[in-house]
Parts: sequence; structure tokens; C-alpha cells
Amino acid sequence: MKTLLLAAGRGERMRPLSDETPKALLNAGGRALIEYHLEALAQARWCDIVINLAHLGGQIRDTLGDGQRYGVRIVYSDEGARGLETGGGILNALPLLGPEPFLVVNSDIWTDYAFTDLPTKPSGLAHLVMVTNPTHHPQGDFVLERGKLFDKPEDPRLTFSGIGIYRPALFADCSPGAFPLAPLLRRALAESQVSGEHYRGRWFDVGTPARLAELDRMLLERENGGASAKLPPPQ
Repeated sequence: MKTLLLAAGRGERMRPLSDETPKALLNAGGRALIEYHLEALAQARWCDIVINLAHLGGQIRDTLGDGQRYGVRIVYSDEGARGLETGGGILNALPLLGPEPFLVVNSDIWTDYAFTDLPTKPSGLAHLVMVTNPTHHPQGDFVLERGKLFDKPEDPRLTFSGIGIYRPALFADCSPGAFPLAPLLRRALAESQVSGEHYRGRWFDVGTPARLAELDRMLLERENGGASAKLPPPQ
């Protein structure tokens, strides 16, 4: 299975750090955020990786190269300086991802999720990994019932982790250009075409400088074996 690592975002909430460094290359625990994903994918033997580029994308290409030193093979999907949003970025990368289902991972998360646990052939158009709502997103995104996801605001919802398997058919009616992913998912949800799972392990959304600093502190404490070394708690 091929993987698309989303690394083209401008990172507005991460400014001023992202003004000179792409969000995917920001450091936590001594490594760039995207490197944790490359190492986890290599360990899972999911070694064919596409990375989309836009804002300061040349830095990502120069830093990661062809992926050989991580034990993976990297090709790049260049979206130009402005980027194509998540949906447009995935559509733009489809020629590199091929006709089979593929994994998409946000580069600005940290997790110990085992990618080998994902279904490589989702029953519908997509399969999303959900997590317990973090404090900064208490309203959640979707409802998980018996392995299916629904967009029902009246029920307790979970938060989309930024990890998902997609079939190319999800993008069949899309035109090239910038567009978000959420409307496509909601249409598929309405047709009961999206499965899901609740991951209760460690997951961290690195969306702001404060959360990046918090993750950096926790990872360094763990690396140094400090008595107070604590990662984000299991959900």
C-alpha cells in the first residue's frame, strides 16, 4: 500500500515558526515531525511514500531526499507555492498513488498508532482512525457506530486523527484545483461508505507552537528516562 504524507500546509496557526520552516520539519524530541512517520512506516514495511509539497517545499525535499536513509522510497507531489488544500492535494497526487486504496497521514500529528492495524481494503470508500476528543476540539467530528462513521451532531462524537485509508473512487467526480476533503467525506458518510475505528493509544495534534513545545518536552523527557517522562495519555 502506498502512503501520502500531507506536508503542503502553510501552518498559519504555527506562525511564526512556520514562516521560515515548513510545519512538517518542525522539531520535537530531537527529530522533525515527519521523520516519526517515515520511521513508523518503514517499520510497518509500507515503504512507498508520496509527500505533497507547497509552502517551503524545497526544504522538505532537500532534507528527506529519496528516503533511502529512512528505509523508504519517497517521491514528491509538487503543488506550487499556494497549495491545493487537502482534497485537491490528494487528487493531484493520485497519479503517483495508483489505482489501489492508499493511506493518507497528516504530517503535523504524533502518534504510536501501528499502521499495520489498518485495513488495506476498506469496505467502503474510506476508513478513518478516530480518537477521543482532545481539549482543544471538544465537539469532535463524527459518530462511530458498529464500525461505521456518521455525521450526527446530536450524538457523542470522536475526532478524526488525520490517519485514513481512501479509495481513488472517493475523488472520481473532482476537478483539479484547491478544495477541502471534508465535503467529500460527508457525502460518503451520508451514503454509509465510511468505516472507522476508535484508537485509544497515544495521539497528539501538533497544531500550535504551545502544543509543539509540550510534545517536545514530553519526548525529550522520555528519551532521557526522566522520572516525570509522560507522553500524551492513551485515549
